[in-house]
Order: sequence, then C-alpha cells, then structure tokens
Amino acid sequence: MAKPEKKENKKENKKFFKDFKAELKKVNWPTAKQLVNNTTAVITIVLITALIVFVLDLAFEALNTYGINKLRNLVPTNTSTEEQVELDEANTTDEVNVEENENIQEVQDVEENVTNSEEQIVEE
Repeated sequence: MAKPEKKENKKENKKFFKDFKAELKKVNWPTAKQLVNNTTAVITIVLITALIVFVLDLAFEALNTYGINKLRNLVPTNTSTEEQVELDEANTTDEVNVEENENIQEVQDVEENVTNSEEQIVEE
C-alpha cells in the first residue's frame, strides 16, 4: 500500500513544478531600464524621507533645548520661600534618619560582638 502513495506524491510533485514553471512564464518581467528607473525612484524617495526626518529631529531638539529653558526662565516659580524651607528641612531630616540608622546598626553589631564574647567566656 505504501508504494502507490509514493507514486501519487511523485506525480503531484511533477504536476506542481510544471504548473509553477508555466506561471513563471506568464509573469511580465521588467526590462533592465525599468528596473533601474524604479530602483532610482525608491532610493531617492528613501533619501528625501531620511533628510526630512533628520531636519525635523534637529529642529525639535533645538526647540526642546532652547525653548524649554527660556520658558522656565520666563515663568515665575510657584514655590515660595516657606515651601523651600520645608523642602530643605525634609532633606535634612532624611539625612539625619540615615545617620540614625547607621548608628543603630553599629550598636547592634557591638551588642552582637559582646554576646559572642560572653558565649566564648562561658564555654571556656
């Protein structure tokens, strides 16, 4: 039974490739001149588009760099001196908290060393 199936597959493959070849003959292939013209047109359009994107990128970057900074200088700041003092105090508090945490860690380390030393003395 396996042999007839292989023969059918071979016939189908031959038919497929014959049909494939027949379809390729129907294709309207471009001439060399048309191919060069189309390729030139595509490359030109790609280069023009790249140039436009590059110019826009530079323009927006310059606008962002200079325009935003000028706007920041023109617009008065909304933070009053009281708010600025509160912000400074908050930053100082954060620094103090960090120092306190470091001191607590040092105390815990010392306590741990003392406990270890006491255990060693008891064992001796």
